[in-house]
Amino acid sequence: MRKIILLSLIIFVTIGLTYALVFYIGVEGFLFAWVLNFVLMMCVLMFTETLKSNFVSNYYKEKAWERRGKIYEKLGINLFRKLLVLVGWEKLNKKANPVKNNIEALTHLEYRTKQSELGHIIIFFIVLCFAIYVTIVFSFTESLWLLFLNVILNVYPILLQRYNRPRLQRALELIKYKQGRLHNS
Repeated sequence: MRKIILLSLIIFVTIGLTYALVFYIGVEGFLFAWVLNFVLMMCVLMFTETLKSNFVSNYYKEKAWERRGKIYEKLGINLFRKLLVLVGWEKLNKKANPVKNNIEALTHLEYRTKQSELGHIIIFFIVLCFAIYVTIVFSFTESLWLLFLNVILNVYPILLQRYNRPRLQRALELIKYKQGRLHNS
């Protein structure tokens, strides 16, 4: 019950902050698109941290067309990864979630990829709704910042999680295999 109340409160705060953004900034332009994305990131992070889902859906499993991440590499995921390093995001992220070569750390990191992907999917659809609204009420041109930032701040992070998760899963399987061989020797 406490969890439901907390999740509801987070949703109401998110709606309130979004309304304040619309009221004080308007829905057009870079400033609104930028602030909306980061407000939603903050709120959705609180939501997913509170939700603590098990993420057992088949959605999170690697699909046949995703094998070895070739599709993501063609879509420029390595360029996006370099951009994250350039802006310092990678360093910040590794400081908050250091990568260690053990089962617990890699399992936690794999969980975080699912949590992050869910968060960016939620934000993607909210921002997309705003972009559609702005296109209908104002013009397509007025929605370009929303669309552009939605791709950079949400679509590419989703692709990155889907690119990284199978690699983490393979590393986990390798560690488990090696530990199994050590115990059987």
